[in-house]
Amino acid sequence: MSAQSDRRWAQLARELEFSQLPERRRQAEGWRTGLTGLATLLAVLVTLKGRDDLSRLPPTARNVATVLIALAFLLLVAGSILAVRAAHGSPGERVLLAGQALRDWTRQEIRRVDKALRRAAVCCVTGVAMAATAIAVAWATTETEPDHLVRITTTTGERCGEFMGSGPNGVTLKAEGGRSVVLPAHTVTSVAPVSACG
Repeated sequence: MSAQSDRRWAQLARELEFSQLPERRRQAEGWRTGLTGLATLLAVLVTLKGRDDLSRLPPTARNVATVLIALAFLLLVAGSILAVRAAHGSPGERVLLAGQALRDWTRQEIRRVDKALRRAAVCCVTGVAMAATAIAVAWATTETEPDHLVRITTTTGERCGEFMGSGPNGVTLKAEGGRSVVLPAHTVTSVAPVSACG
């Protein structure tokens, strides 16, 4: 390489020291914009395609999905705050007028920006993974209604549940709570299929 080329590279290296913090701030702006877009996309997808009623899930799946969604929300908010902190600094920072103090502050700020960006990325990826897991739990653990529900009218009233069979003793019905009930044959006046009890 020529001496002129070496001098130019040395000059660029010296100038780079002064442009590191603004470059890191621009990078943080990009992360903040990306996090906001990703969180918005996730919210839209959950709103449009997600299950709107977690109460139909089994209790364990409902609790797991709820905790995962709450943690995902907190992590995405934390990631956004960290990205904003990296992009704009902390509120109330002093403007340093001395050269050495400004150099020291710039080096410390570059380290803080890098650390905040790494943490924001971890929060973002973990939050999205938790939200996706919550959606998968909600979709994979659906409680299905039995397809052979009947409403039985007897001389004493109506009963609804899953039809289990009939015989000389009467009609067997699985009522709410999963317990079987045998309705005596002489009291049954009608049996009608229904899509849901309630």
